[in-house]
Amino acid sequence: MSARPPLALTMGEAAGIGGELTLMAWQALRGRGPAFVTLDNAERLAAMAARLGMQVPIVPVRDAGEAAGVFSSGLPVLDRPLGTPPVPGTLDGRNAAAAIGAIADAVALTMAGRTGAVVTNPIHKATLKGEGFAHPGHTEYLAELAGDGSIPVMMLAGPQLRVVPVTVHMPLRAVADALTAERIVTVGRITAGALRRDFGIAAPRLVVAGLNPHAGEGGMLGAEDDAVIAPAVAALRAEGIDAVGPLSADTMFHAAARARYDAALCMYHDQALIPIKTIGFDEAVNVTIGLPFVRTSPDHGTALDIAGTGRASPASLIAALELGAAMADRRREHG
Repeated sequence: MSARPPLALTMGEAAGIGGELTLMAWQALRGRGPAFVTLDNAERLAAMAARLGMQVPIVPVRDAGEAAGVFSSGLPVLDRPLGTPPVPGTLDGRNAAAAIGAIADAVALTMAGRTGAVVTNPIHKATLKGEGFAHPGHTEYLAELAGDGSIPVMMLAGPQLRVVPVTVHMPLRAVADALTAERIVTVGRITAGALRRDFGIAAPRLVVAGLNPHAGEGGMLGAEDDAVIAPAVAALRAEGIDAVGPLSADTMFHAAARARYDAALCMYHDQALIPIKTIGFDEAVNVTIGLPFVRTSPDHGTALDIAGTGRASPASLIAALELGAAMADRRREHG
């Protein structure tokens, strides 16, 4: 096990699959790392392991620094109280404060250098909102916790593809009005910087998808591609960023096309997420770029329908832990 700081893994939605994924991830990584400490309730994890027949010793720790030393023999837990014993698959707002607090504390530990990166288990946004959580999701809350005016950008990263949606959680009818050349340039600039800093790509190559079919077909199928996206691509190129587009999205994601770029900027949520979830559903990782700390997450939700059954796959969480550690290593090496 290396001397790198452990990762901080949050509990996520207490009624979801996060707890069992945490147990499975420890089983997979205990012998090789990366080491992590989970901000969770030790009693619920121990009960879950016993119920699922998983041999996972739960080791409460008082400090994140203890995690690396115990990780090979047990799952280190920074114990957190719950509002009520959780029932798998049954949401209960009384545990929302624990989920929110775990995120805040993971960020604080990471910004203080006590942990190397924040890795978040899935949350249930509606439950948190019902308890006064004012943010659309993790990303916006993380930006607030950073406290430095950071502009967070969502990236989905897998072994074969990286995608970045320029607009994220909004109705499709609102996308065209939300797209501006300035917004595309900002996202492109942050993406290129993250590829250099966090992924070790010295000269990042970006492709930029069009909004309309066939990238607007010269204005016949919509004006946004020529009027908004093309000027943004030109501005990125003027800054020295290798950017190409707008391109027709229907030809951007086959194997030969993917070999020509390091990340694809997409204009809306599904334009980005459909290809990466089709190509590598269990391997994709949600990465928040543009923050002063590393944050990764599995690219799936709380899966309440199978929570507590042990049927959930830990592959995406394991990938998130491994990518988070690699990104944190690069930041420490290059400052």
